[in-house]
Amino acid sequence: MSREGKDNKLITKKIFKDAIMAAFKKLDPRVMCKNPVMFVVEIGFVITFFLGIFPTAFGEVAKDMTTIRIYNLIVTFILFLTILFANFAEAVAEGRGKAQAESLKRTKKDTKARRIIGKDEYEIISASEVKKGDLVLVEAGELIPNDGEVVEGIASVDESAITGESAAVLKEAGGDFSSVTGGTRVVSDYIKIKITATPGESFLDKMISLVEGASRQKTPNEIALNTVLVSLTMIFLIVITALYPMAKYLGINIQISTLIALLVCLIPTTIGGLLSAIGIAGMDRVTRFNVIAMSGKAVEACGDVNTMILDKTGTITFGNRMASEFIPVAGVQSSDLIKFSVLCSIKDETPEGRSIVELGKRLGYIIDEGEYEIKEYLEFSAQTSMSGLTLMDGTIIRKGAIRSISEQVRAIGGYVPDDLHEISDRVSSLGGTPLIVSLCGKILGVIYLKDIVKPGLTERFERLRKMGIKTIMCTGDNPLTAATIAKEAGVDSFVSECKPEDKISIIKNEQSEGKLVAMTGDGTNDAPALAQADVGLAMNSGTAAAKEAANMVDLDSDPTKIIEVVEIGKQLLITRGALTTFSIANDVAKYFAIIPAIFIAAIPQMEKLNVMRLGSPYSAILSALVFNAIIIPLLIPIAMRGSKYKPAKAEVLLLRNILIYGLGGIALPFVGIKLIDLIMFPLVKLIGIS
Repeated sequence: MSREGKDNKLITKKIFKDAIMAAFKKLDPRVMCKNPVMFVVEIGFVITFFLGIFPTAFGEVAKDMTTIRIYNLIVTFILFLTILFANFAEAVAEGRGKAQAESLKRTKKDTKARRIIGKDEYEIISASEVKKGDLVLVEAGELIPNDGEVVEGIASVDESAITGESAAVLKEAGGDFSSVTGGTRVVSDYIKIKITATPGESFLDKMISLVEGASRQKTPNEIALNTVLVSLTMIFLIVITALYPMAKYLGINIQISTLIALLVCLIPTTIGGLLSAIGIAGMDRVTRFNVIAMSGKAVEACGDVNTMILDKTGTITFGNRMASEFIPVAGVQSSDLIKFSVLCSIKDETPEGRSIVELGKRLGYIIDEGEYEIKEYLEFSAQTSMSGLTLMDGTIIRKGAIRSISEQVRAIGGYVPDDLHEISDRVSSLGGTPLIVSLCGKILGVIYLKDIVKPGLTERFERLRKMGIKTIMCTGDNPLTAATIAKEAGVDSFVSECKPEDKISIIKNEQSEGKLVAMTGDGTNDAPALAQADVGLAMNSGTAAAKEAANMVDLDSDPTKIIEVVEIGKQLLITRGALTTFSIANDVAKYFAIIPAIFIAAIPQMEKLNVMRLGSPYSAILSALVFNAIIIPLLIPIAMRGSKYKPAKAEVLLLRNILIYGLGGIALPFVGIKLIDLIMFPLVKLIGIS
């Protein structure tokens, strides 16, 4: 599933072969009626086929029965190709999704599971028999039978079957990395898992269903556009029906098959044939980017996003704050600060703690744990905002946030140095995090922890700004640190000291102004905000609660990918709009081809409208009908790959759309129909249709 490993060819031989077979299967009226525009074409096909066998069935007068029969059958054949091409476009889009689903299905094997039935007791059962709530034991080399949460143990898990990434990820009980996916493999140690999904309803099952298109529903915009297309079809149907008595009144012997050809050319068959393929291809592009969209609506909503909520840590910055410098307060030796900072961190397994020890080593301070008898180790917690050691001789060493350490120092009779806040503010203004170190109630100084802004983000946020999307950074850092990071990254605004409930408030405030909001998250505490957002992108490495709440899941667990997902959503909307514009615009040229052809015998002045100088009325009708059919497969690459998108304001995109697809939709049929007529006219003469 990795992008590098995916076949980027638009249509493989297998997809092409399967799509041809599917195009014929979709001729079933029960399938065709789901696409009203193309269903009208199919009804026309049935009528013209009937007229090809019985030319006078509806009372039509024909001087040369054989010639009219051939003409009707030619119209029938072209209509048949039009339907097949539309079905083929949809089948190609579905075929790409099914090809991806096959690779996912290969991870679903009939494996065995060890269900725990008592203390140190378990039974071997088939993975398909595992039920929600069961506890299972999975050891190194074994597949995880179904989705679940780690309740005991720690292990490396190979998720390459669904992410394509070869590096194993660490899974452990508690925290935001306890969620595991069925079909992935444990590569070291063991874990006990509480199953959270029933057979057939795992995350992998949902992925397969969504990628195959089995559970794809039409989006609101797609339904609205479909309603417009049906309305246009009904209008043209009424107009064409009215033409028949009008032609009889004028004394024109008009063929019903000609009126059907006119109807098919004037109704929006191009976009009608490609509409479903565009929607399927949009989800396909997101999936090929290693993001699973839970619905087409989610992809579509991405295209309308106005505001993006981004966590600072792990999204805008790398997230691993590293010790960069030791800064003592006045009156304290630098060596003392370094020594006790390292001593305080020797039991600290966090990235920050390890970086302090590492920086101390580089500066020549290596602590031997055997020299010190440790009475108590205080782990960092959100409540205390500090960590540290208490030695057997009563020495108390602490490190933590400035407020926590200051309060602790004052509580045991110490004082806060005058220059502490100045040093702390200076570190914060540089975008760093100040970590204060104290020894038995005396503050020694500040450890400068630095979090690095990911490269290239400034340019990416500028792209979003050009799209009209506002970016808001959320962080638990103090206002000074938050302001510095926000400025360096180039976000539009930020919220400092942000709590989980604050994210929901931000989202609701933006939505109350009529804006669509996107956000990323991976923890259980992010679940409410992910559910509240119009586009919620959960990390695959995150908790089950986050993935259930979101409407998209990133298999690569890259929070910044939401920027690309938004661009894909906009590309989907632009592609649909572009091809709709083209479909309606190219009807103009067909007016100049068919209308003069029908009425020129009774109204010679209509010859002035024959600007293309087409060979004969019948060749004009057939040429327009052929062009109407072949334009559908010619546009499949645009429907599948999407119209090229460049960040710009809405009015610029609209103008570009009109110039390229509007004017292009008018001009191309004039050229295409004329070229086809150069071939069609000699054939018409050969057959004897005049």
